[in-house]
Amino acid sequence: MSIDYYNQRARAFIDATLGVDMAPLYARFLPLLPAGAHILDAGCGSGRDAHRFVQLGFRVSAMDASAALAREVRARFGIPVTVCRFHEYHSAEPFDAIWACASLLHVPGSQLSAVMAHLAGLLGAGGIFYCSFKYGQGECARDGRHFTHLDEAALTALVAPLPLAIHSQWQTGDLRPGREQEPWLNVLLRKW
Repeated sequence: MSIDYYNQRARAFIDATLGVDMAPLYARFLPLLPAGAHILDAGCGSGRDAHRFVQLGFRVSAMDASAALAREVRARFGIPVTVCRFHEYHSAEPFDAIWACASLLHVPGSQLSAVMAHLAGLLGAGGIFYCSFKYGQGECARDGRHFTHLDEAALTALVAPLPLAIHSQWQTGDLRPGREQEPWLNVLLRKW
């Protein structure tokens, strides 16, 4: 359902999200990484973050389930994007970090633990994993997209069986103009 939404609205979605100032989130994530770290942008969407990480001197691999978004990112930024779902992505070498900004929230709750475990398996020891979810409980479908909401308790339960420890978690408003009142749960995890 969500993939069709992004395939049909790729350019409009990119136009709506490309200019969002992500500096507050980068300021928490990037200082935890070694210079030149290899980052997987999991669910890269508009390519905004992958592009910025490349500009800052990081190695970036990008993936997204939307073929239309992947084409747009390649055309705009020259960044190769693997088209696949989270659980289908594989890498010959471990990543230093995973950036999953507003992407894992489209995974149904019943599949989220398995997807997180798969992604954690792509990280090297000590690797950093950033992800964000709309704040709350339960799941919903809206405008042709599926959303899984998490609060602190649900996040703790989700992470407990995984080889990940919560480094920090915090709430923010949506960073898109006019949507600041929509709360988000952000989390930085470290692989042990």
